[in-house]
Amino acid sequence: MAQGAPVVDSARLARTGLFVLTCINLFNYVDRYVVAALGESLRHSPLHVSDTQFGLLTSGFIVVYMLAAPVFGTLGDTGSRTRLIAAGIFIWSVATALGGLAWSFVSLLGARALVGIGEAAYGTISPSLLADYFPRRYRGRVFSIFFAAIPVGTALGYVVGGLLDVHFGWRSAFFFVGAPGLVLAALSLRLYDPPRGIQDPTDALGASHRLRGGAARAAYATLARNRPYVLTVLGYAAYTFALGGMAVFLPKFLMRIRGLTESMTTVGSGLVLVATGLVGTTVGGWVADRLLARTRQAYLWVSGVATLVAAPVGLVALLAPSPVVYWTALVLAELLLFSSTGPINSAIVNLVAPEMRASAVAVSILMIHVLGDVPSPTILGAISDASTLARAVLIIPAAILLGGVIWTYGAWRGERMAGVEPSP
Repeated sequence: MAQGAPVVDSARLARTGLFVLTCINLFNYVDRYVVAALGESLRHSPLHVSDTQFGLLTSGFIVVYMLAAPVFGTLGDTGSRTRLIAAGIFIWSVATALGGLAWSFVSLLGARALVGIGEAAYGTISPSLLADYFPRRYRGRVFSIFFAAIPVGTALGYVVGGLLDVHFGWRSAFFFVGAPGLVLAALSLRLYDPPRGIQDPTDALGASHRLRGGAARAAYATLARNRPYVLTVLGYAAYTFALGGMAVFLPKFLMRIRGLTESMTTVGSGLVLVATGLVGTTVGGWVADRLLARTRQAYLWVSGVATLVAAPVGLVALLAPSPVVYWTALVLAELLLFSSTGPINSAIVNLVAPEMRASAVAVSILMIHVLGDVPSPTILGAISDASTLARAVLIIPAAILLGGVIWTYGAWRGERMAGVEPSP
């Protein structure tokens, strides 16, 4: 911590920041995935949204999100992080509500794309803020708490969107979930924005990256030369391809292929997401932090091994006709997948210098979406329209397996390089 700063106040500000940012992240994913619960209603509405178009709704959002991310990454490394976050929340909340006014597929696509601009500001900047709140040894747990909002928020998007759709129509879902963001935008302005790098000692890794980073214009070239970072992001892209397709099409799969009702699907999958997300992210972050005392590659080992095991379990969940078998396999697969969330994001911020963290997160966002959940919903939708949804979803476990292989290789390579390089 900075000299002269009250330890108690600094700890309180850090905890407050974690709480507020996690709450914001919760509504971030509620707004992002409320549309997933509305797929069948949109299909039968006057908008006549096909499966391919439904995939494009997510892809359109992600395209704008990933293109805006590098802009906010640069701004987040130089400007006021709290003001940028507040502006982003305001934009995405208003854009979500605008979705309820859509009169055609194109207008709905435009509203969902606008959500991506606001969420890009928050998604790129908040991890760098958290890294400056807490020291390295706690980041696995801290990021697990923060990212536990993803499954919970996604589940709430399913449940709230589905229930509002059933009782009041699909338009009401967009109006309802967009409103809380205006309050959260005001709260974010009151957060503490600490000096960048205040929690990080100048070690050999950081010094090396700072020397190569130099001016801001060289930051992205520096990241491209950082091989551990590149491997981590490539594995994350395969993982995101799988999760993006699953998040959008799992409700449709359960309703169309397994014959569940909309209420059963949204509530059932929502409950599974909440339970597995909270348990998986908490356990994954805790285990990775404990293993960090033994190896600096702990975050990649935990993510890689858990994802490798999740691939065959996920395949069983998609193929088994028995409800007992596919629900059990789905729970286990999601537990394993969510255990990677905290560790892998901790690895990303730890592999770069503090003054480049927002840029590093921005590049990560760009790449995981370009290679991940931008193409996956559209690809799955196109295969479903051309063949069957049951066949289309089989791409998901293959992508999970690829992500696990890349992360495990990255951990093994890191161990090997550590054995031949001098200790800091």
